[in-house]
Amino acid sequence: MDRQPIPASSFARRWGVVCALLSLATVAGLLLEPYISLTSQAMIYVLVVVLASYKLEWIESAVCAVGAVTALNFFFVPPRWTFEVESQEHFIALTTMLVVALVISRLASGLRRETEIARLNERRARQLQTLAAELSDATTPQQVLALGRAALAAAFAGPNTLVLADDAEALVAEGPAPAVLDGMRCCMNEDAVLGPGTGRWPGLDAWYLPLGRKGQMSGAACVRPALATDEEGREHAQALCALLAQALWRLKLAASMLAAQGEVQRQQLQSTLLAAISHDLRTPLSVILGAASSLQSQRDKLSAAEQQRLLAILVSEASYLATVTENTLQLVRLESPGLVLQRDWESMEEIIGTVLALVRQSDPGRRIKSRVAEGLPLVKADPVLLSQLLGNLLDNALKYSDGEIDLTASASPQAIEVCVADRGPGIPEAEQQSVFQPYSRGDRAGHHGAGLGLAVCRAVAQAHGGQLVLRPRAGGGSLFCLTLPLDEAPPSMEEVLP
Repeated sequence: MDRQPIPASSFARRWGVVCALLSLATVAGLLLEPYISLTSQAMIYVLVVVLASYKLEWIESAVCAVGAVTALNFFFVPPRWTFEVESQEHFIALTTMLVVALVISRLASGLRRETEIARLNERRARQLQTLAAELSDATTPQQVLALGRAALAAAFAGPNTLVLADDAEALVAEGPAPAVLDGMRCCMNEDAVLGPGTGRWPGLDAWYLPLGRKGQMSGAACVRPALATDEEGREHAQALCALLAQALWRLKLAASMLAAQGEVQRQQLQSTLLAAISHDLRTPLSVILGAASSLQSQRDKLSAAEQQRLLAILVSEASYLATVTENTLQLVRLESPGLVLQRDWESMEEIIGTVLALVRQSDPGRRIKSRVAEGLPLVKADPVLLSQLLGNLLDNALKYSDGEIDLTASASPQAIEVCVADRGPGIPEAEQQSVFQPYSRGDRAGHHGAGLGLAVCRAVAQAHGGQLVLRPRAGGGSLFCLTLPLDEAPPSMEEVLP
């Protein structure tokens, strides 16, 4: 790793530390001279050399080692206050101490450098982990761009530049200098890192890194400072850009998947409409046309009872067509991508009352018995859709059962539950899920229908965040239960009423 230029203030401070440590050791040796031997005084200087080696650069620590031996010789080795060495033993001791001090200085400096590198790598690994977690939550290229710029600014002194590309792999930016943009385009075209230490365009003053690979380019980055020997820094910049490229490519794939799903849904909706027209509208239209033709051409020959029968057929089939058309359009709407319901706080008692008033026109025997708990909380819903859901359930119960029909509504702290129970033949277990699919009518001999009612009911329930389930009823029959969650605290009636 290359070293940055040392400021003059830091340079003076380091040499001041060397002088202070040597002075401190000398003073300590003089003060303790009556109590310790020359060997112990030498150990004081060795301790100073170790401290300098751990805190200072190699040059300062080496000078401190030489200075320690010199100070020991001058102040404590006989003859004192000179640089002469009178005995061979003292000369060998000073030489050995110098060698030991230099070795210690070198080893301590290397250990400190390795420690700094380990800490730097730890910070870089932690940054990559944090960035990966943040990118997993990003939902737009702009969020990825902001996270990428923040990561580069935290890792490198800069100035750094990060630019995204459009679908045609062309950079979209106005701020960067033309030379920087040219370097980014070049690294994207070559699908390689450019700059010092890469073997490509070594004369540049920055690293130019592509985001992605050929055919999947999402942008490029310009990183400074770029030192030829800082291989770890370049690899870290490449790792950051790789994470950004993966996040951007993930967003592109997600957008493509959504577009594909939208196309599939569009095709399904078209198929639904075509099936409704070809399968369920043609027969009632033929019946209506035949009855109307008979009334038009043979009205004088028909009795009053026969005319009334044909008119009843016209009304019945037209009503059926209206129901099929409404269910088909509603199913198409509910399955459209990006549907947003017009929901407001509504009273479930009022919705049930409105539905009963309409359905009982076809229930002269008053087979529907309702039990609605008092004080039901308000529910945030589309009242028209909920009315259609309950209306379809009650119409089916009237059509496919002969006994009494129970409509109940109750509430818990988490949800409102509305159930419709009949005493009909029931639905076999194997068909209890398929009846909610469009054009699935099951085994209902004697009745014609589009098989859309229950599909619309489940779609309405899901659009409200709820669910519609079918369970067999004890004693025979079917039980359809609608559950609507109470995610929000409903307002009080005083807040709703004007």
